Amino acid sequence: MMELKYKRIILKLSGEALAGEKHFGLDYDIIRNICESIKKCVDVGAQVGIVVGGGNFIRGRMSGSLDRVRADHMGMLATAINALALSDMLESMGVETRVQTAISMQQVAEPYIRNRALRHLEKGRVVIFGCGTGNPMFSTDSAAALRGAEIDAEILMKATLVDGVYDKDPNKFDDAKRYDTLTFSQVLNDNLAVMDMAAAAMCNENKLPMLVFDLSRPDNILDAVLGEQVGTVITAE
Repeated sequence: MMELKYKRIILKLSGEALAGEKHFGLDYDIIRNICESIKKCVDVGAQVGIVVGGGNFIRGRMSGSLDRVRADHMGMLATAINALALSDMLESMGVETRVQTAISMQQVAEPYIRNRALRHLEKGRVVIFGCGTGNPMFSTDSAAALRGAEIDAEILMKATLVDGVYDKDPNKFDDAKRYDTLTFSQVLNDNLAVMDMAAAAMCNENKLPMLVFDLSRPDNILDAVLGEQVGTVITAE
């Protein structure tokens, strides 16, 4: 068994990442690539929890004239679709999974129960957490920070479309500077566009470090688990 830097991780995947260039729905080639990398992590002994967003179907805060609470509930259901898609792909690769949702839908998934989630992880199963926190007004970033703290993850890995955290938008400014390391205090004080402030504060309070990395190369997940320098690491002070 290979030596791991992180034995238990919580991986945050955006819904948009699962849509690929379609920008809507599910791109199964993209999902396969991501799941192949997750399988490699499991194969080397890492315990993997996943929180997935639902932005490839609907985003509550960008839902136009819909009532915000109802739109957030719709977004939670979208995350359940994505969780099931990830589960199915991983299972087809021989990786045992469990989907747990913060909203009860027992015909298709387990309810979220912390002790049960921990037991699944200890048995080598990938646990995919759907429906965010189960409450409107909270993003799936906050759900990832919450679940990461609850399952005693060693790091929250946030997959993005850029290779780390920058002091300004690298797509707009050629002189944008990428950070190798940051503190959550810097993220909060400088209002860096990493994740929502509630999630950053929760990570900081629970001393849960976060890695922001580029998912266009899915094996960055495995490289990070093995301790290679990937993306930007954010820590509590």
